[in-house]
Amino acid sequence: MKTVEMDSLIAGFGKMKVVDTMQPFRFFDLPYELRLKVYELLLVAPKTIDLDPANIRTIVPRMSLFYVNHRMHEEAYRVFYGSNTFRIFPIHGRFFHTRAPLLARLPARYRAAIIKLELRLGPGWTEPPRGWALDSRLGLSDLAKVKFLRIFVECDPASDEIFQGFRVAEDFYTKFCVNLLCGLMFQVADLGDIEFDAYPSVKKSSPLLRSLLEAARDEHKRILWGPERGWDKIVDVNLVNVLEGLSLGAPTLPTRPPREPLEVLA
Repeated sequence: MKTVEMDSLIAGFGKMKVVDTMQPFRFFDLPYELRLKVYELLLVAPKTIDLDPANIRTIVPRMSLFYVNHRMHEEAYRVFYGSNTFRIFPIHGRFFHTRAPLLARLPARYRAAIIKLELRLGPGWTEPPRGWALDSRLGLSDLAKVKFLRIFVECDPASDEIFQGFRVAEDFYTKFCVNLLCGLMFQVADLGDIEFDAYPSVKKSSPLLRSLLEAARDEHKRILWGPERGWDKIVDVNLVNVLEGLSLGAPTLPTRPPREPLEVLA
C-alpha cells in the first residue's frame, strides 16, 4: 500500500510546474550615488595604471562593464578614468622604449576624464628613451581635468659618486627630469597639486629632488608628500606665512628669471 502511494506521489511531482519567481535586478533603478559606489568597488585599481602585460588579468576584466550598454559605459568610464592614477611614461621592460605611451593610446574623450597622473623617474637614467617626450602624441591638451601629479623618484644619479662613470654628466638626468616637469606644468594648465615620494636611497636633500621642488614652487604648485618614506606625516612650515602672521614681515628672497618650459640640454 505504501509503495502505491509513493508511486502516486512521485507521478504527481512529475506533473507539477515550477514557477520561477526570480526577477532580474534592475541596476539602473538604484540611485546614482549607489551606482557610483558599485562602480568604484569594481573599477578603482589598487595601484597606478600603466602599460603592463599583467593588465589582461588585472585591468581588462574590470573594463567589461563598458560593454554592457551605452548608459553603463557613459557612467563607468568617467569613474575608471577619473578615479585611477595613470602613468605618463611606461616603466615595464616590454614597453619601456615604446613611442606610444599609455596616454597616446587612449581616445581623447578618455584622456579628458583623467584627474590624476604619475611621473616615475629613475628608470633609464643613463639614456632616457626617445619616447619620453612631451609631444603631441600624448594629447596633453585633452587633460583639462588633471589636478594631481605624483612624482616618484627611484634613484638620483647626481646624489652619489657610485654613479660616476655611468652617468652622462653629473646634472644631465636632473636637467632632463626638471624639463619634463616644467613641460607638464606648462601644458597641463589646471595642474595644482604635486606629490613627491621616493625610495629610501633618495633623500629630500638630493640634487634631483631639490631641483624638482624648486621648479614646482616657482610655478606656485601645492607640494604634497607621499607615504613611501613617511614624508606625508611631516608638516612643512611656510616661513613667509609664519613671519607675516607674527607681523614680522617676510624675508627678502632673491629673484630669479622665469624658467623656460622646455630647456635644451647641453
